[in-house]
Amino acid sequence: MSQTTLRNGRLRDGGPVDIEIADAVIREIRPAGSRPVTGPSEDLGGRLVLPPFVNGHAHLDKTFFGGDWQPHVPGGGIRERIEDEKARRAALVHTAEERAFALARTMVEFGTGTLRAHVDIDPDVGLAGLERMLRLRQAFAGHLDVQIVAFPQSGIVSAPGVADLLEEAMRLGADVVGGLDPGSIDGDLDGHLDAVFALAARHDAGIDIHLHEDGPAALAEYRAIADRVAAYGMRGSVALSHAYGLGRLGERDFGEIAGVLAEQRISIMTNGPTGPVPPVLALVRHGVNVFSGTDNIRDSWWPFGSGDPLDLARTVAHRNSLLTDPELDLALGLVTDRAAAALGLPDHGLRAGGPADLVVVGARGAAEAVADPPPARDVLRAGRWVSRRSLSTRSDLPRSSVETSAPSPQHI
Repeated sequence: MSQTTLRNGRLRDGGPVDIEIADAVIREIRPAGSRPVTGPSEDLGGRLVLPPFVNGHAHLDKTFFGGDWQPHVPGGGIRERIEDEKARRAALVHTAEERAFALARTMVEFGTGTLRAHVDIDPDVGLAGLERMLRLRQAFAGHLDVQIVAFPQSGIVSAPGVADLLEEAMRLGADVVGGLDPGSIDGDLDGHLDAVFALAARHDAGIDIHLHEDGPAALAEYRAIADRVAAYGMRGSVALSHAYGLGRLGERDFGEIAGVLAEQRISIMTNGPTGPVPPVLALVRHGVNVFSGTDNIRDSWWPFGSGDPLDLARTVAHRNSLLTDPELDLALGLVTDRAAAALGLPDHGLRAGGPADLVVVGARGAAEAVADPPPARDVLRAGRWVSRRSLSTRSDLPRSSVETSAPSPQHI
């Protein structure tokens, strides 16, 4: 039996603890020093111990991360940016898998345990991006759990063949059905949403829809989605990503929509970008689950991003004026328990009898970790250290087939 005790760690909501681990399971969490430790052990020095972070929204299939710097090209609306991205994606397709693997490794080193990855499914790329993401998911099994969203960025109703491609994507292993601005991208609110919900119902899958609309168009989308969630019995299985329009609603409309979102258990994802953002505190006070994801990292949409969930939590806290310790703890929840709830993760968290998956962070509490994210993290999966940045040890994480021709990294 493999056994060890992590001594003198600090939980998010408490004092120092010892965490006893045996055979990839947390056997016991007890006050530090409350019982003599026998067998192998390690002193964590009072550092914060958290469950693995959950990145609720990312686009690894289009990142420039790990490749040559690509200058940002200013664009117009969503459609113009989509067309620009298609051209740049085609020009760089030969390194797409290598870049995705590089970003995934970095995410794991920062402590990410679960990732929801949106993958473009459109007439140009077909299923090639999905196939790369399926290879990544297999390669990182045991290090990073990946939920794949089949994302129709070019539309469904107005894009020939996409409906069939989405069906095939779900058959091949995608987990979640995506959607995008039904009114403006497809010009057919009902047609787009009917296709998304019917596909999800056939495959017993969740739904995650990008929404960027404002004003009356946004209100119409929120209401139409909530109606379908109720009709299909999908409470708790639907997320709305971005939902910028929530940040500009009047008090009456916001109260109505927030109540509907809470009733249908529709989660809202925000990454705290420029411009209007969903008001995190107001939504939470109405009972709406809010979570976060890194979204675009160094791609044709956005030149920023590191893949660090704590940096993301700080960004969202900054944009929403979350300043007190309880508010910063809420920001941490956007990339831990709240994100886990949105993604339907049943076994997330630190508890006796749970999996020995955790992240050790060089901070004394949640507020400090969010306000000043320390770069040094130690990541444990299934009772084994997979990355130890605090020791400046290079992690031995999966590499793409392109990269395996290079010298192998040093083992931990």
